[in-house]
Amino acid sequence: MLIGWAAGDDSLSIGGWSLFAIQFLWQFPHFWAIAWVAHKDYTRAGFRLMPSEQGPGKMIALQAAMWTLLLIPAGIAPYLLGLTGYISAIVAILIGGWYLWKAIQLYRKEDVPSARKLMFGSYIYLAVILLALLFDKVKL
Repeated sequence: MLIGWAAGDDSLSIGGWSLFAIQFLWQFPHFWAIAWVAHKDYTRAGFRLMPSEQGPGKMIALQAAMWTLLLIPAGIAPYLLGLTGYISAIVAILIGGWYLWKAIQLYRKEDVPSARKLMFGSYIYLAVILLALLFDKVKL
């Protein structure tokens, strides 16, 4: 996203970095949910995709929840920077809260179905937040 932003006006302004922050923070819970769902397959293939030697567990779920929590202020940042209107901020809070709830459920249950819900929730989150930012952008 940062490359696309810079291609538009040849600068790496704060707006591009705010979009980068959303994508950067989003990737951790997304990736760890995928790794949780397919942990056995990845382990058999010799790949270690989690930041813990023990594999799926409370610590991974807690980290996913923490990164997801950080997405809420990151999603509001474009509004605070004057790039989007207030509707995108409301959407960011709502979809961020929903995505955080999915991560909290993984923390509480520590099971593959919850990881799968977080994984699919990540796709929904990213699509909704980016569409909200697009359709609520301020004409500069």
